[in-house]
Amino acid sequence: MTKTLILNSKQIEQKINRIAYEIYENNYDEKDIVIAGIAANGYLLAKRIADVLQQISKIKVQLLEISFDKENPFTTAVSIKLSDKELKNKVVILVDDVLNSGKTLIFGAKLFLSAPLKRLTTAVLVDRGHNRYPIKADVVGLSLSTTMQEHITVELNKKGKEVAYLS
Repeated sequence: MTKTLILNSKQIEQKINRIAYEIYENNYDEKDIVIAGIAANGYLLAKRIADVLQQISKIKVQLLEISFDKENPFTTAVSIKLSDKELKNKVVILVDDVLNSGKTLIFGAKLFLSAPLKRLTTAVLVDRGHNRYPIKADVVGLSLSTTMQEHITVELNKKGKEVAYLS
């Protein structure tokens, strides 16, 4: 199997910065927001976005990790560590690394549907455009047309050595 580099470390950093600025532009009048990252890469990306957002704005950012079985989300009870009262009138940014079919993102969004949010926004580093579920990414680092047989792998573990591959 061959790997094609689609984003190097510098490009990923630029995408993260652009995503953070776009989130700030859409929420500049908010005092605080919640950034919820879907484990594991979505949370790493959310943390990086939160770091940039705190550098460029005075918005207080609360970081939240969401974890569930992505392959079979029906079997895992998923909850978040914030109550509906704590989420009342808050802006929530739901973050994942790659939008493949939309299943992971929609199950992540489902957690917030009963909360009285001000707004729910989704952000992804790479959008493949193969949505099978009625959800889209509001903020996208890179839109990439791929075949269903191709896969995107994002590695965010080591700062300065982040990469995204198409295989």
